[in-house]
Amino acid sequence: MGRLKFFTPAIFFIAIAILLWRGLYLDPRTLPSMLIDKSMPAFKLSTVDGDPVSNSELPDQIFLLNVWGSYCLPCLVEHPTFMRLSEEGEIPVVGVNYKDQNELAHDWLETNGDPFAFSIEDLDGRFGIDLGVYGAPETYLVDAHGVIRYRHVSVLDETVWEEEFIPAITELRAESD
Repeated sequence: MGRLKFFTPAIFFIAIAILLWRGLYLDPRTLPSMLIDKSMPAFKLSTVDGDPVSNSELPDQIFLLNVWGSYCLPCLVEHPTFMRLSEEGEIPVVGVNYKDQNELAHDWLETNGDPFAFSIEDLDGRFGIDLGVYGAPETYLVDAHGVIRYRHVSVLDETVWEEEFIPAITELRAESD
């Protein structure tokens, strides 16, 4: 019995050390999503402009769903990429204004430009919960059938666009041909 009392803390310490050591090698941007290859969650909300919106208003082509907020500094970093995509008409971008104040969201879009086809207002974060959102920014790649195909957590800048999204979009387009 005496030896067990001695070894129990040592075994516990070794187990914790192994878990922490393993955690050092995990990529925090690679967060699992249960919705990959599943349909967008059903919703009936309003846009930031107050218009009713539901799944039926989503684009019937490949599009991006970007979770953003006026409080989110990384969202400001990725914003030029979304503005460029919007201006070039490369791919539709739908926004999800996550846990924000409507007036602040309007001011932010007015000041920085509005790249979104529309922006879903998610005041209480329930739609974000349905999507599995950890926080802003997050961007989902959704196919023409409303199925989520890819999720990126963190800033979507030009490098991420080129290295992650363009290959995924190219693959989706090839599948639909």
